[in-house]
Amino acid sequence: MKPADAPAAPNPSPHPSLSSGSAVPAWTDREAGMATAEYAIATLAAVAFAGLLAVVLGSDEVRSMLVSLIRSALTLG
Repeated sequence: MKPADAPAAPNPSPHPSLSSGSAVPAWTDREAGMATAEYAIATLAAVAFAGLLAVVLGSDEVRSMLVSLIRSALTLG
């Protein structure tokens, strides 16, 4: 048995909230929106790339190259 005036045992867990009996550790609350922010940044990058691609493919030089490539691909012989 432990005496009443004995010091409490130190918490061996590196995350105090993990050993406190809580079902959800406190450190996950700070990172709760990180996946959403990462998806938002990736979506913005994809939209920017799509806009750049639309501008490049809309130019007359690229359009004529693509048309000639498609025609040569569809031509037999």
